[in-house]
Amino acid sequence: MGKFRFVRGAHWLLMAAFLLVLAACQRDNSSAAPAAAAPAMPLTTITALIWAPDWPDEMDKVAAAFTRLNPDIKVDVQFMIGNSVEENIRPKLASRKLPDLMSVNPNPYAAALAERGVLADVGHSAAWAKLLPSLKADWITQDGKRFGIAGGVAATVMYYNKTMFAKAGIERLPTNFSQFLDVCERLKKAGFTPIVWNGGFPNVLGNGPFSFGFANNVVPRTPDWKARIAAGTLNLSNAAGADIFAKIKLVAQRGYAQPGFMSTGYDEGINLFTEGKAAMAFQGTWAAGRMMHGQGFETGLFVPPWNDTNAAAVPVIGSETGFAVCETPNKEAAIRFLEFIMGQGFLIQQERRQNIAPFVQASGAPAGDPQIVAYLDAANRAPVTGSPYYSMLPANTIDMLHPLMQDVLFGKVTPQQAAHRLESSIRDEAKKNHR
Repeated sequence: MGKFRFVRGAHWLLMAAFLLVLAACQRDNSSAAPAAAAPAMPLTTITALIWAPDWPDEMDKVAAAFTRLNPDIKVDVQFMIGNSVEENIRPKLASRKLPDLMSVNPNPYAAALAERGVLADVGHSAAWAKLLPSLKADWITQDGKRFGIAGGVAATVMYYNKTMFAKAGIERLPTNFSQFLDVCERLKKAGFTPIVWNGGFPNVLGNGPFSFGFANNVVPRTPDWKARIAAGTLNLSNAAGADIFAKIKLVAQRGYAQPGFMSTGYDEGINLFTEGKAAMAFQGTWAAGRMMHGQGFETGLFVPPWNDTNAAAVPVIGSETGFAVCETPNKEAAIRFLEFIMGQGFLIQQERRQNIAPFVQASGAPAGDPQIVAYLDAANRAPVTGSPYYSMLPANTIDMLHPLMQDVLFGKVTPQQAAHRLESSIRDEAKKNHR
């Protein structure tokens, strides 16, 4: 009994000692200073207002990849809607809620924004340093401010379905507008829809038949046409001006466009061609990733022959819609994002679009689809070239032109009236700029 009491007493003594030691440790720990937490990295959120009608997913991927590499910057991507870049910018200016980075066109409207101090000079960026010299002039104001970076080399081409052409017995591509109409007629008689007409998205009509009508009817006959647009003295109330709109109407009037063409939008137009429901389509090199990969047929391309019989076809080539940085408190972060878009990010969107990079190409760098590359090489060698309509016309004229072309197709306005309205708009905009 005595032995048992001794062991039990020793047990309690050991337990008491353990509790005393534990309490002492807790007191020591409570008096110790807490470990310093790592300072949180400050987060900057920038807004990016982007024109990407056929590649929004890719732009989201570009932004996500940028943030992974730059965890101190989050990008809030917002997408432009409607028919033009400019109609998306105006409300932001009016409300003084500018994004930090936005899509812009290389036109007088964007240049004026730069001269007003809205857009930052990006001439010291790495993206500007590697921009093709042939494109830089598009992005420089009269006072030398470099206000944007081209999103690619832009050209509108005529894509065609080689299988349909072969079945219709067409062995030679048309080289003037008369031959083009003959090709359309042969395709129609063979049971095919000759061409996609985007009446519901007149931006494509502007890049296609309007730009080529202007390039072939005006540019060769008026070498100083750019200066005349700026001065408001360009004469379009004539047969050449009316013919631009007459050709747009004639193609539809002869039944060469798809049924319901006045409601055909951007994506639907591309799908009509790639699904083999139309033999030809005006579309830009920026959409080559989709246009060059039709379902079950090989795609070819040629210069849209909007020229007269005894004249050479004039190609249209220039800068794609590009990117500018706004003068906001987040300008430096936005420039970092711009550098990424035109660097590692360019490959992300190019994988789908297969557009042509606007940079001096490093050896072994991906250039794009070989047919597109060859087309652009030939276009650059042409003695005369036109410009995309979005880069040459005043912003208000662009917005006026879209419904004007639709009215011509609806028969509400004659080609002659349309040409006169276009001339008047250019003149009025020049007057505003010179006040």
